[in-house]
Amino acid sequence: MGRRLALEDFGGPPRHRAAANPAEILPEEQRLAVFEDGYRAGWDDASRALAESHQKLSADLANNLSDLAFTFHEARAHVLKGVEPLLRQFVSRVLPAVAQHALPGLVAERVEGLLRTAASAPLLLLVSPQSRAEVEAVLPSSPGFPLEIREEPTLAEGQVFIRAGEIEQAVDLTAALAGIESAVDDFFNLNDERLKAHG
Repeated sequence: MGRRLALEDFGGPPRHRAAANPAEILPEEQRLAVFEDGYRAGWDDASRALAESHQKLSADLANNLSDLAFTFHEARAHVLKGVEPLLRQFVSRVLPAVAQHALPGLVAERVEGLLRTAASAPLLLLVSPQSRAEVEAVLPSSPGFPLEIREEPTLAEGQVFIRAGEIEQAVDLTAALAGIESAVDDFFNLNDERLKAHG
């Protein structure tokens, strides 16, 4: 059979412990000094633990913010990569057609402006061979002022030069479209560079 468990009896009269050795009792000043030393050591440990905790929290926060920033840039790059082909097609196909239809109206506006400032001078329009018919379509057949339309084979489609005496103005949709295309290229190249910088 197993061993029997013996428990202390708390129901009886209290047992007195042996009195402490008088040599073990310290004077009050020494006890306070020991207490202060222990308190100071505990305070220093707690301060050190708090500082370490703050450093760890700061490092964790910095890592999390860095991860979030990378995730943001990664998501932005992903969206832009999806939009890039559409935007490039728009710039290369839709904008030239829109510009071609806008060219005659822009030329008519410039002609009206030049007529106000140089009304007595004859007007000369230098147009590309491809744009002549469209430009002539918006100008009156008998304008009431001297007007000459001349084809200039060195001009690209979308380019028109208007001269009235010493004044010359240019309508250059080709350069405007090239500028837009360059801006789109720069935008996507800059985004790629930013992603590499954050990656």
